[in-house]
Amino acid sequence: MDNMTQYSHSTQVSSQEVVLQKTYSLLAMSFLPCAAGAFVGFAVNPFAMVGNYWVILGIFVAFFYGMNFMIEKNRYNNTGVILLMVFTFGMGIMLTPLLGRAIGYSNGASLIGIAAVMTAAVFFTMAAMARKANINTNAMGKFLATGGIILMIAVVANWFLRMPMLSLTIAGVFVFFSSMVIMWQVRVVIEGGEDSHISAALTIFISIYNLFSSLLQLLMAFAGNDD
Repeated sequence: MDNMTQYSHSTQVSSQEVVLQKTYSLLAMSFLPCAAGAFVGFAVNPFAMVGNYWVILGIFVAFFYGMNFMIEKNRYNNTGVILLMVFTFGMGIMLTPLLGRAIGYSNGASLIGIAAVMTAAVFFTMAAMARKANINTNAMGKFLATGGIILMIAVVANWFLRMPMLSLTIAGVFVFFSSMVIMWQVRVVIEGGEDSHISAALTIFISIYNLFSSLLQLLMAFAGNDD
């Protein structure tokens, strides 16, 4: 009986590790279309074609939530992988206005590089902590869900107010929030609470995306050199 219990536990752990490894592989793959999207965004500049701020915002919201819904509907099949690649490509395009503003600084390329290195450091740190930390994932999930709602209210409010200080405050909170989401999602996979590597990769990608863009905004505000 003990041998059977140990074998069952070993099989479960192996299954969780497989999901986690698939998550990391898919996550790494997702940044290729994201980078391609950013390149296309710079080359084509679709935002200049649209022009209107509210139209661009409406397109972004529809694309973001529509693709998230479709990916989750296909979280166990290859269609979900394809949709995730389309999503990350589109998010790369959406990143070009921020990257364009950063390039406008004389040290813009350095700021982008620093933000990327900091993002990678935070990701690896949070992923490592998820393996070692004693986390109550249920309680943490509820806390993050509440925090996410509050953050979205602040983001929507700032769409109308467009206050620089509020934007920086939101960016700072997103750095902390996104870091916690990465740790929580990795831990949930380790505990067997998430069996879809597509869903896990989607959540972590969005967190890394928000983390990078928030760090870049903060670096631009406090270390940008516009000489």
